[in-house]
Amino acid sequence: MERVVHPIEVESYRRMRARLDTSHLPPLTRAVVERVVHSAADLEYATDLVLDEGELAKAHAALHAGAPVVVDVAMVAAGITGLRTVCRLKDAKSGPGLTRSAHAIRLAHEQVGPGALWVIGNAPTALEELLTLDASPALVIGLPVGFVGAVESKAALRASGLPAVSNVSEKGGSAVAAAALNALLYQPVSPTEEKS
Repeated sequence: MERVVHPIEVESYRRMRARLDTSHLPPLTRAVVERVVHSAADLEYATDLVLDEGELAKAHAALHAGAPVVVDVAMVAAGITGLRTVCRLKDAKSGPGLTRSAHAIRLAHEQVGPGALWVIGNAPTALEELLTLDASPALVIGLPVGFVGAVESKAALRASGLPAVSNVSEKGGSAVAAAALNALLYQPVSPTEEKS
């Protein structure tokens, strides 16, 4: 993806790096950590995020090969730069024991099948529902925010063994979830990825 970086973003990253040393991190991990920290102006994400370079590399390849990207809410979709996403929240309905967000995840799974990247930044119940499905995701960016269910749903994601980006605290939200996906989107494809 070709993108022009605005001078304000360049200066913002310079200031962030003056306060946070990420030079020891592998490239994709560094990209995700920095973009999330930058999106929230919250340095604590550097120690709060849980991610794996190998999983990020596979997700990066899948993303650049055209894997579908599913989001839980339109606000996450709005934050993802220049990429079509699937969001089924408008079509979803709540019912006994089922939130609208969870139903939207079911509908999206029916639509995209295995191999998608899932970006959940709002609803813990969306993440919980995804974990009940046989989604075989390329990656789950599970960063829902809140005091009810957010920590627990992210812990369940980490325990699931699925390739994931999550964090330990209640923090999260649409902006940081979109930022994590954008970090992978903005990273160029390596020559070895182009050949596979």
